[in-house]
Amino acid sequence: MDQTKRKWWVLAIVSLAVFMAMLDITIVNVALPDIQNDFSSDFSNLQWVLNAYTLVYAATLLPVSKLGDIIGRKKVFLLGLGVFVIGSLASGLANSDTWLNIFRGFQGIGGAAMMALSLTIVTTSFPEKQRGLALGIWSSAVGLAISGGPLIGGALVDSLGWRFIFLVNIPVGIVAILLGMFVIKESETNKNGKIDILGLIFSTAMIFTMIFALIQKQMNVDYAWTDWHILSLFGLSFVLLLAFIITERKVKQPMIELSIFRNWSFNGANIAAFVLGAGLYGGFTYLIILMQNYMGYSAFETGVKMLLITGFTIVLGPIAGIISGKVGNRWLISGALFISAIGILVLRYMIEAPFEWGYLMPGFILLGISNALVNPPISNAAMSSVDKEHVGMASGIINVFRQVGISFGVVMLGIKLTEGYNESLNTSIKNLTNIPTEFGNQMLDVFHKAGAFAGSQIFDSKQAETFKAMPAFNEMKKLVFNAFNSGMQDVTLMIGIFLLIGTFASAILIKNKKNTQNGN
Repeated sequence: MDQTKRKWWVLAIVSLAVFMAMLDITIVNVALPDIQNDFSSDFSNLQWVLNAYTLVYAATLLPVSKLGDIIGRKKVFLLGLGVFVIGSLASGLANSDTWLNIFRGFQGIGGAAMMALSLTIVTTSFPEKQRGLALGIWSSAVGLAISGGPLIGGALVDSLGWRFIFLVNIPVGIVAILLGMFVIKESETNKNGKIDILGLIFSTAMIFTMIFALIQKQMNVDYAWTDWHILSLFGLSFVLLLAFIITERKVKQPMIELSIFRNWSFNGANIAAFVLGAGLYGGFTYLIILMQNYMGYSAFETGVKMLLITGFTIVLGPIAGIISGKVGNRWLISGALFISAIGILVLRYMIEAPFEWGYLMPGFILLGISNALVNPPISNAAMSSVDKEHVGMASGIINVFRQVGISFGVVMLGIKLTEGYNESLNTSIKNLTNIPTEFGNQMLDVFHKAGAFAGSQIFDSKQAETFKAMPAFNEMKKLVFNAFNSGMQDVTLMIGIFLLIGTFASAILIKNKKNTQNGN
């Protein structure tokens, strides 16, 4: 196979792998009710079906990137694909929620290897003139997986059952492995390279404890940030960060060459990746809750609606990669993030209860354009701002920032939603004069325990049966929908702030390529 054809086959294989790795972060959401019914598990165990994958995935991104530089990126990438396939098979055959959580964590190791190494393989397989287009296609796979998860997951769950959201990875993964063995060229390896054991332990433990602290806050909304469960984990993460920095300064072959953080463009790309994850991708979670639990759409219907965002990614992603080489990563990133901020503020202005699809469409269009335009130049800015020997680690770092951003965003936005929801309920129910105080307090307790995510489900529950005949029942339902709207107002404002921070940070920090060398 000649070099021209080979590089496009390489791009197809790694894009497929990345699609699977990112899809498994979002696809499980729609299968949780079916998994809960099969295993009769409680909500806290159920959340670990999501969190086990995310936690291990984020914690192993840096180690697998370094391992690829030492023993070969092709080997680690294909090994990651193999681990992912085995983890998918085991998850699909799991006979309890405990084993499913364990297999999901194992699957996360493979996902991390695929994600971290794929970006480096694409970057080194294409000449500079075509790299923007290639990264655009790669980024389209990422965006499609994140926003298309509900659609694909809903279709599989409805037609074949929840186990097939994992089992479908097996034939796809095997084909990718076989093709990758023949098509992907092995990278140059550092034969004298050694794994920085202390750096590996400190970096992995640092990311693990940071993400785990956020997960603890997400799973226990009654915990204050100063609660020892949260504070101790953040404190440990900070200590591990200091230990990691000290270690990397002293060892001869560090896990991360800290000098790459002197490059302002690299830092700007990482900030953009973080706020994109925290704002846009973290916000997807609550837009999906709005559509499913308050607008009454099924998982599949929700996925179809999300195609309004995904569709732009498929069309504009590759074009954005080409444009970034002409207008520069700096302005394309900051401009795309600004469009996203406008889109989310349009949503904030238009959304009101009772919710209708027409309220979401204008904002979704702007979010779709932004999502399509922003990912390729972020990847391009990060990879082009470091020396060739550091591209593997740069890939791991940019993915860590994106994933930590998603986890941070989901937690912070969830807290904001719950606070706004509860405050609105407290005020609204206390102001009602046509119901007994005792009844109002009972309903308030029911709504608080159900939480902002319950939506219409709480009014169909057994708890609400005794209240349905009450004259104020419909009025209570209206108050709950208004309370969720109040929470979403706070959520969309916070997302807008995240995205505007990214807009200005990328415009200030990211420079043209000719100015990025040596930290200038």
